[in-house]
Amino acid sequence: QVQLAESGGGLVQAGGSLRLSCAASGRAFSVYALAWFRQAPGKEREFVATISRDGAVTNYADSVKGRFTISRDNAKSTTYLRMNSLKPEDTAVYYCAAGLGLMRTMKDPYYWGQGTQVTVSS
Repeated sequence: QVQLAESGGGLVQAGGSLRLSCAASGRAFSVYALAWFRQAPGKEREFVATISRDGAVTNYADSVKGRFTISRDNAKSTTYLRMNSLKPEDTAVYYCAAGLGLMRTMKDPYYWGQGTQVTVSS
């Protein structure tokens, strides 16, 4: 069992930056690949970014490629999502997820966090 807790969300103006964190507790953090998903009001949850167990491989949704960076610190059992050049359409609840391989769809994660709200004003 892994428990995931996101933090770092908030209100930011368009063009600004935020860094989300996801702290894990429970079973060995480094055995899991990690991912960030997001869900905007009235929309389905969508993939944002994923990172391999050792941090060597990352994948991004086209909508965030070049603006967002996923990383992890296995010593701290924490994954991060650095978000630059934020747009109003990035407004959503952002969820951290853990699974046994790189993730892309809602079916891939084994564990989910509770989410953190990100609001980007125009």
